[in-house]
Amino acid sequence: MTAPARSAPPTLALVNVSKSFGAVRALQDVTLELHAGEVHALAGENGAGKSTVVKTFAGVHRPDAGEVRADGAAVTFGGPADAQAAGVAVIYQEPTLFPDLSVAENIFMGRQPRAGLGRIDRRAMHAETARLFERLGVPLDPRQPARGLSIADQQVVEIAKAISRDARVLIMDEPTAALTGQEVARLFAVTRTLREQGCAVLFISHRLEEIFELCQRVTTLRDGGFVGTDLVADLTPDDLVRRMVGRDLDALYPKQDVTPGEIALKVRRLTREGAFTDVSFDVRRGEIVALAGLVGAGRSEVARALFGVDRWDAGTVEVDGRALPPGSPTAAMSAGLALVPEDRRQQGLVMDMSIERNMGLTQLKALRRATGRGGLISRRVERDRAADWGLRLQLKYSRLSDAVGVLSGGNQQKVVLAKWLATEPAVLIVDEPTRGIDVGTKAEVHRLLSELAARDLAVLMISSDLPEVLGMADRVLVMHEGRLTAEIPRADATEESVMAAATGRPGNGKAA
Repeated sequence: MTAPARSAPPTLALVNVSKSFGAVRALQDVTLELHAGEVHALAGENGAGKSTVVKTFAGVHRPDAGEVRADGAAVTFGGPADAQAAGVAVIYQEPTLFPDLSVAENIFMGRQPRAGLGRIDRRAMHAETARLFERLGVPLDPRQPARGLSIADQQVVEIAKAISRDARVLIMDEPTAALTGQEVARLFAVTRTLREQGCAVLFISHRLEEIFELCQRVTTLRDGGFVGTDLVADLTPDDLVRRMVGRDLDALYPKQDVTPGEIALKVRRLTREGAFTDVSFDVRRGEIVALAGLVGAGRSEVARALFGVDRWDAGTVEVDGRALPPGSPTAAMSAGLALVPEDRRQQGLVMDMSIERNMGLTQLKALRRATGRGGLISRRVERDRAADWGLRLQLKYSRLSDAVGVLSGGNQQKVVLAKWLATEPAVLIVDEPTRGIDVGTKAEVHRLLSELAARDLAVLMISSDLPEVLGMADRVLVMHEGRLTAEIPRADATEESVMAAATGRPGNGKAA
């Protein structure tokens, strides 16, 4: 059902907008209306055109066809400054504050209130910042340095900066990707406050449950084309997925039942001072074991120690019975351990390097042997292997020689997976495997993990996405403040039991 027409014109709108970059058509005949007092979701897979919509609203791109309208009148944004002057503000997933300046200085950068002789009136600046935070219902100190703020607090500072400029349209691009459940709840409270105060909000998220909790309408894009605008109340999650991917998904969590085999990863009393203490667990071949818990519980720190990125202070790690020394990624790789890190852009890929070269980084010796020219590597051999993995993982790309940075987030994640799967590991550690990727690609990654486990691979999956943990794990290990607090079998794992253990409360799981 299409949302009904309104008597008042939209605060900001795209009307039949098309945009191309060379031969690539990013948007085709897209219409999107943002109204005051409403949170409007923009949904679509990676590559659907969402970022182009945001940049068009923000004045970064100008339409090739169609028009941008503000309060019903056509406008032309010559650049981001014009969009800001029209009351448009964008809150990105990763805020960009000046870390050594205070919160108030960040908010009023370049337009500080002045006192006599042109001096900055810090008292007035702090008072106005305090009023902004009071309006948002968030108790932040205006004098606090930006350095050390959580991502959630940084986003609130960016929102305060926007409303200090009298922003009437707030665009939130994947704002919850790096937030805890409690931080998401606070951000939603702030967003609802802005909506009640008459702001028009565009909200972009790959988490469907957030769209259904926060938004009133949703516009869906697919392959740059306009699918439709609907009232959220008239849709089910399955309806929205069908609009996004153009088909029914067989299953978002296609978990295969596998009888676990021998122990592939054995961890005993692993300790790293200040990060985690006395961590012990096993992962068997054929199993997907989830390591769950709140952000800061020590999950990623355990993964980094297992792979040798960080040294542990006490304990033992064995892969297929082979003991690993602390602090040696080379030894971990040789023993059959592979790590897909949480931050694929910073830790998993070389963004300016080609797709094929990124895939080959973990198998240089094998590529040299296959080439047979001493220390040289044949580009044909490298490309053939990359093409093979691209086909296996259904990678979407133009040319393997393109920089990996041009790929969508989901396809970048597939390149990281290909890079490590090419090493034929015994144990695969995946840290937040589907963060920031669309629902269709999510299902593909889940299918791949399930198939890998069915082929006798041991998988340790770290995830903050509770439905993913419950849908994919054979067992759930829960961490709280650096310690394992519970081990919950698949049959007993519920959101309540996992969250109880993650917050240090007694749950239904076996104490670890």
